[in-house]
Amino acid sequence: MVADITTLDVSVVVNAANETLLGGGGVDGAIHRAAGPELKTYCAKLGGCRTGEAHLTPGFGLVSAWIVHTVGPVWKGGTAGEAALLQCCYENCFALAMDEGLASIAFPAISTGVFGYPKVDAAAIAVSVMRRYQVQFERIVACCFSESDAQDYRALLADSCA
Repeated sequence: MVADITTLDVSVVVNAANETLLGGGGVDGAIHRAAGPELKTYCAKLGGCRTGEAHLTPGFGLVSAWIVHTVGPVWKGGTAGEAALLQCCYENCFALAMDEGLASIAFPAISTGVFGYPKVDAAAIAVSVMRRYQVQFERIVACCFSESDAQDYRALLADSCA
């Protein structure tokens, strides 16, 4: 779906964060702006986050009650373990949401903005992990920035159902 992730009515939204967790550009900046200054204050106490890991915070001013912050890998050509790290991002987000008993989750396209991960490759990893967790959640949303990004997800989902 093409939407503003900050407006989605889901239990938890995923933030494609940087290692400081203190806000930045893209999805990270949008989530921090929409959640309000309390989010930055809360995140400052967490001490950051390493690539592939995830941290749960309240949603503060968001519609969603919760935010899972994860740090995706910076694309270095695909030879530095980027695929495994990106997969860990999705898996760790799902694990935190399941630990809290949350029913619905929305993901942005992690690492595909300034981190430079090729969009179709990242979407393939995302869809693969989402498929493995679909029975544990009432709703899993791939929230895309553009219609072309959404088309990539639709094509992958169609292929995985064939």
